[in-house]
Amino acid sequence: MKSRKIVFDAILFCFLLCVVTAALFAPSEEQWLNLPLLFSAVAVFFALGAVISLLLKNLGIVTLGDILFKTSPVHAHDKAWYRRFWMWQLLISLAAALLVSLVKTEFSFFELFNEDGFAGAIRLFKGLLDPNWDVLPRAVLNIIETIFMAFLATTLAIPVAFVLSFFCAKNIMKGPWTRSIYFVLRTLLNITRSIEALIWAIIFSVWVGIGPFAGMLALMIHSVASLAKQYSEMVEAAEEGPIEAIESTGANKLQTIWYAIVPQVLLPYISFTVYRWDINVRMATIIGLVGGGGIGTMLVQYQGQAMWREVGCIIVVIAVVVWALDQASAVIREALK
Repeated sequence: MKSRKIVFDAILFCFLLCVVTAALFAPSEEQWLNLPLLFSAVAVFFALGAVISLLLKNLGIVTLGDILFKTSPVHAHDKAWYRRFWMWQLLISLAAALLVSLVKTEFSFFELFNEDGFAGAIRLFKGLLDPNWDVLPRAVLNIIETIFMAFLATTLAIPVAFVLSFFCAKNIMKGPWTRSIYFVLRTLLNITRSIEALIWAIIFSVWVGIGPFAGMLALMIHSVASLAKQYSEMVEAAEEGPIEAIESTGANKLQTIWYAIVPQVLLPYISFTVYRWDINVRMATIIGLVGGGGIGTMLVQYQGQAMWREVGCIIVVIAVVVWALDQASAVIREALK
């Protein structure tokens, strides 16, 4: 815990030092692109952050790392909030992050309320609010394709994620060899999940061609990684009592999983699965923008031609279907509790 606290505080101090340095010296784009110099600066700031964290620890000053990792003494919380170092550390870090966000996003009230841009947005919204219902039959056909694309992706992902979830649970993978498998699988799933479904749709559009098959594969891959993580967390949260009771009868690992863990996690599994299908329907409307098929492809076609009345009709169809599925999934999840 203490090492985690030091690393956390070192990262926080490193971030603040980077912000202060950037504000004082205003590096050029060429300097930012000089990776050896950039990495060297970050390494030095991280080392300084670690030194500061250790000094504060020796002085008995409670930092944010102490609070998060519960290494601070009880009496450290007796002071007023403005006399606590960790509170100022948190506020200054948040303020620095907000400042960097405003600068990097080029936030501007002038651009937001610019008269010409605002007039263009009004024209766009007028088109969206006056849908062209002539494209409704085609939009309905495409949204049906989208729904079943998401359904198939979720259905194919369930058994794969179900099996992987037990290999990704710490309380199951306890031995040295099994722990290695655990770390490898968790790493692969984290990498897979970090790649958005849009990127997977682009990859599969090149692989199998543009269309709903590419979109379905993209959703399936992303669903496997997401469901395996959620399922494994449910397995790790399973109560130890039933597991120990089954093990005491001489049951092997597979029998223990089937009779002690699966009954505990089955209902949460179903709830997460229903919610994932709901998510996939919404994601399916987006991946069509990059060739993933479904109503998203139709949407990008009309949007590219600035046919806003047709886009308005498509948005209405998407909104109605997403609302209906959200209500249905909420009812199902409530019934499973």
